[in-house]
Amino acid sequence: MNDLLWWGISGTDWALIGAGVAAVLGGIGSAVGISVASNVTSGILSEDGTKFGKLLPIAAMPGTQGIYGFIGAVLVLIFFNLLGGQVDLPGALGFKVFLACLPVAFQCLVSAIYQGLTGASAARIVAADQPAPALIFPALVETYAVLALIVTILMLLGLQAAAQAAGAL
Repeated sequence: MNDLLWWGISGTDWALIGAGVAAVLGGIGSAVGISVASNVTSGILSEDGTKFGKLLPIAAMPGTQGIYGFIGAVLVLIFFNLLGGQVDLPGALGFKVFLACLPVAFQCLVSAIYQGLTGASAARIVAADQPAPALIFPALVETYAVLALIVTILMLLGLQAAAQAAGAL
């Protein structure tokens, strides 16, 4: 396919952009989410340091979305042989890989932030000495990040299989 149809960006570059977007947006969401939850948990810990063990999972939970974005990025590099090799992916394939990275990228950006907000509220439950239900609320937000990662993985696997069948890999 003519590279001009892909805005002059090679297929390999599209795939790398998709991997980068997944890693970066997941990481940004995690950083913001952890900051939001940590602000509240730090305040609680300044009053009662004995609650550290109960609050740490709540503050750390938004970090998983950064891991999911990282997983998506690494899978692109592995599935399409982009680790150190001279690979020239067709423009259409690279653009599809880019599109396949978007679910995990954007869902992890948004869900990590909202998981941090939910974690901040859950931390207040711990502060009130009702820790049993506290982790449930941020865990509910986590579900959608996991689903987005699964969708990205399935799309990447389908693209890899199609590219292998077509001899593009």
